[in-house]
Amino acid sequence: MQPTRDVSKPGPGARAPVPRVLLVEDEESIVTPFVRALARNGFEPIVARTAAEALRTAGASEIDVVLLDLGLPDGDGRDVCRELRRESDVPIIMLTARGTETDKIVGLELGADDYVVKPFAIDEVIARIRAVLRRYHRPEAAPDSVSTGDLRIDLAARRVWRSGDELKLTRKEFDLLARLAADAGNVVSREALMSDVWDENWFGSTKTLDVHVAWLRKKLGDDPVGPAHIETVRGVGFRLVATPEPAP
Repeated sequence: MQPTRDVSKPGPGARAPVPRVLLVEDEESIVTPFVRALARNGFEPIVARTAAEALRTAGASEIDVVLLDLGLPDGDGRDVCRELRRESDVPIIMLTARGTETDKIVGLELGADDYVVKPFAIDEVIARIRAVLRRYHRPEAAPDSVSTGDLRIDLAARRVWRSGDELKLTRKEFDLLARLAADAGNVVSREALMSDVWDENWFGSTKTLDVHVAWLRKKLGDDPVGPAHIETVRGVGFRLVATPEPAP
């Protein structure tokens, strides 16, 4: 699957490409107004009405955002999300009638970037599309790499090494580590992590954050009782321990 395009603000005299939004939805009553609203708001809508069509389209086209309904005629949208995430970092916004907290946590842990419960206002979804695009193409003020202790984090290449061995992190695990690395040595609140790594409009439980911190600690080789890399600041958030690099 091809990577997403840079649709951030272009330089003088240049025109940014129109962001392509893949709408995966089989209900015509939702498809028709969505297509019109997307086009009216400066997006190029592409429609897939089945899970199979969604995966084929995403693999053959440059897609900037996926709006993914979970109730598809030939499968569960969560399986589509899982397959998309294996191949691409394309932003995924789930559209679903399943609105329990557990459903939201499962969706985010599968790799979705946002979760909108039906019925919803189309204008709200448009705002969320713009929000995920801003997050994906936000200019980075941080350095290209961060080193602390036995960790080296290449922010530009999205690669991490521990004691010289490269770690295989998921996209969210890397985003979480990179956000902590941006303030290495300082505590980052749970709210800031949820806003910056998941959804700037997130409200409710942050259980998914604890799950991802646990997975990340395991890959970093942290002892759950006394972690050497990611410390819990009870009642506030988490801190990436800033230590000098080991002597050669």
